[in-house]
Amino acid sequence: MSLRFSLAKAAGAVSTWGLRHVARRPAANLPGKIALAIDPSLLDELRGKCAQGSVITVGTNGKTSTNNLLADAFEAAGCTIICNRTGANLAAGITSALLQQPAAQWGVFECDELWLAHVLPRLRSNYVLLLNLFRDQLDRCGEIDRIQTSIAGALAASPDTVLVYNADDPLCARIADEVPNRTVAYGLDESMGLAQNTVTDAQMCQKCDGMVRYHYRQYGQLGDYFCDQCDFARPTLDFAGRDIAIGPAGVTMEVCGPAGCESVHTPQPTPYAAYNLVASYALCREAGIPTADFQRAQDAFNPRNGRLQRYRLGGRDVLLNLAKNPTGFNQNLKIVEADQGPKMVAFFINDQVADGHDISWIWDIDFEELAGQPGTVVFAGGSRAHDLAVRLKYAGIEAAVIENIEDAFSRLGALVAAGTLPADAAVYAIANYTALPQVHAALNAMEAAEPAVAPAPTPAPIAEAAGASAAPTSCHPERSAEGAEPKDPATSEPSATPASLASEESPEPPVIIAHMLPDLLNLYGDGGNVRILEQRLRWRGIPVEVRRIQHGEAVDFSQVDLVFMGGGPDREQKLASEQLLAMRDELAAYVEGDGPLLAICGGYQILGRQWLWGDELVPGLGLIDMETRRPGTSADRLIDNMVLESPLAAHPVVGYENHAGRTYLGEGVEGFGRVVSSCGHGNNDDDRVEGARYKNVVGTYSHGPLLSKNPEVADWLLARALERRTQRTGTPTADLAPLDDSAELAANASMVKRLS
Repeated sequence: MSLRFSLAKAAGAVSTWGLRHVARRPAANLPGKIALAIDPSLLDELRGKCAQGSVITVGTNGKTSTNNLLADAFEAAGCTIICNRTGANLAAGITSALLQQPAAQWGVFECDELWLAHVLPRLRSNYVLLLNLFRDQLDRCGEIDRIQTSIAGALAASPDTVLVYNADDPLCARIADEVPNRTVAYGLDESMGLAQNTVTDAQMCQKCDGMVRYHYRQYGQLGDYFCDQCDFARPTLDFAGRDIAIGPAGVTMEVCGPAGCESVHTPQPTPYAAYNLVASYALCREAGIPTADFQRAQDAFNPRNGRLQRYRLGGRDVLLNLAKNPTGFNQNLKIVEADQGPKMVAFFINDQVADGHDISWIWDIDFEELAGQPGTVVFAGGSRAHDLAVRLKYAGIEAAVIENIEDAFSRLGALVAAGTLPADAAVYAIANYTALPQVHAALNAMEAAEPAVAPAPTPAPIAEAAGASAAPTSCHPERSAEGAEPKDPATSEPSATPASLASEESPEPPVIIAHMLPDLLNLYGDGGNVRILEQRLRWRGIPVEVRRIQHGEAVDFSQVDLVFMGGGPDREQKLASEQLLAMRDELAAYVEGDGPLLAICGGYQILGRQWLWGDELVPGLGLIDMETRRPGTSADRLIDNMVLESPLAAHPVVGYENHAGRTYLGEGVEGFGRVVSSCGHGNNDDDRVEGARYKNVVGTYSHGPLLSKNPEVADWLLARALERRTQRTGTPTADLAPLDDSAELAANASMVKRLS
């Protein structure tokens, strides 16, 4: 035992005692962080505390719940364990658990996907349980192929580790296909008959340039998939869930494995609980945990950590759950939508480091599923409440901005008093990663006070959008809080509203919007731009038709009034560029004929003479005199919030950038705007110019999506589209009646205040 090891253990023990007994704080991460700073090889030494070995659970969604269930199952079988139950899943959190807990037979740990490469080679775990891979925290994690490469490298560095993986996920199957480790495939061998969502994370084959097809799909990219251009398909399942029944009492299925078929059950009544059930069963059977002990742990599982946690408060049912990416949120919406009764729904979105600063992913959530449900009241909370309120507005949902969950309950009291909702209306609170603990603590406090609940104070009218108190400006959202912003005083004209104009009929021809290759180019929620353009026309009573041009389909640009191109992962973007190059002449004629075009990130790069595919320079469309180069590696990215001054808007333009390429404009090509915030980089981090404008083309790195907080830019594009329609059809150019953009401009002003 080295001196470094002894010092690291001592430092961990002292910091644990200080945090728990003096600071009264959890000691989940800091003791391990301090100890690892003293002895970076500490995990190698601590591995011996787990006499029989360890299990690591990894994946985007469901790590904490599944790992804690595994811990319960091992204990039910009489095993002693060390576990990071609180979800502290970086190397520091796992180290803290090993330092603080007594030696045991097994270690049962959850681990962040990108930290597996640091942890697994040192722990040399017996098993890695890989649940799923979904797009998540793109500003931290990057594209999913980076995570796949990292996990595969971790497994290759620990070749005796057995990979138990979700074979229904083509992204996980690719990892299993590449690693030398023994692999065990699990999945669901029949369709659950679920409605599909708009966006999935793996539409392209993992082995070739074909597109993934499905015999049936469950949710996201999960299902029984195949490629019709190569042999890539779902592997044979070693553990297959069949006869799946999902109801109020939970999920029951028959799981057939090497030793036969057994019936298992979880009290969690959700489709993703079905996957967690078969995953944990497969791991336990591989590790020798008897099914009776596994089932006893499932029946008793009640983590009370905010994941599908139920309360009974004030005579009403309350459900709290975590959702931190589009797939997780969409599955939560399925739970809410299944309740046909009156209800209050409160969403909370933060943008701290652990959440990811970029929240453009909220535009890939199908909030439209809640629109029109009778007796449903929705609130938006968290540090990005204003952005969330805008997203909900374009889904057809009016959502007031709230301070916190207590504010939501206060407003619920007013709705009950006014007769808008019954006293027993159900409550759903859905929060992302850093927003969850505050909501969880508040609901726990309400539950503790339930026997003697004091009357709630008189709430503010629900139509008011109360925000959080003002805080210092900062480039990074976790360092400040958002406040409610004033309405836009720019015009005193009567504004058009969604309610007044959405239903107006018109015999005039529709404005045609071509959404180019949304199956390949939709990485940062940029398809939300098309939704915004479409809605802003409909709200004005102007007919509109969106034509989504999928991979392999053709488009007649002479019959199009506005073109949109987003960005995608490298492989998808390369495939898209090849199809766009094949229609280059038609697209060039459209642009030279003053056709409006909005291109974001990868789509913007493709407009130039050359752009970057990975580390390779490839030909672009050459529609704008510009080129994209790279001074370093693909990891050397320009990532931040930014505020621009643009000639297309009187208000500042707010967006978010995440790009490795450096774009340089040719002589005389104007930028879309100029970076005026202290954070943000623009095209190349040299000249503060962001994006490009040529004729009626706008190219930009600005995500968000761009138009969500910048309605003037949206209306500039729509004005050009109406001019194009006049040129194309002879229809008189329609006026763009003013809209009530108070929600959009409040979100804009809130970010400008933080980023000034």
